[in-house]
Amino acid sequence: MHEEPLLLQAEFWVAVGLFLFLAVIIWRKVPGVLAKMLDARAAAIATELDEAKRLREEAQALLVSYRAKAGEAETEAAAILAAARAEADRLQIEGRQSIEALIQRRTKMAEDKIAQAEASALADVKAAAADAAISAAGRLLTGRIDGAKASAISDAAIRDLRASLN
Repeated sequence: MHEEPLLLQAEFWVAVGLFLFLAVIIWRKVPGVLAKMLDARAAAIATELDEAKRLREEAQALLVSYRAKAGEAETEAAAILAAARAEADRLQIEGRQSIEALIQRRTKMAEDKIAQAEASALADVKAAAADAAISAAGRLLTGRIDGAKASAISDAAIRDLRASLN
């Protein structure tokens, strides 16, 4: 068998044509397809970057908002604490005043009871002294004055003495 040179073989030229055809298609189509793919990927990345930027701005706005709210909460907590301290001080002062007033009322009541007891005891002592004086005067007079005259004098003295003591 005799072989033909490679340049004369039809299969060789078919392979070269196919290769050239594929090279032209690749040279014409692949850069466009690759460019479209790269453009699509760039657009997706740009969209993701825009979304990330928007999310970052939202996060920063939320952070500022939360910091402001935290500051407001701290201010409000300080105001509540100050109000509670003021209320506690006021209640303590009112409590002291209330206790002092109660002590003064109880002291006054005790002093009044003591004064009443003293007055009652003094009245009891005066009555006992009057009764003793009347009894002694009656014995003295009965021994010195006769019966009818003594009885009249003692009755008058007892009436006068009781009237003057009461």
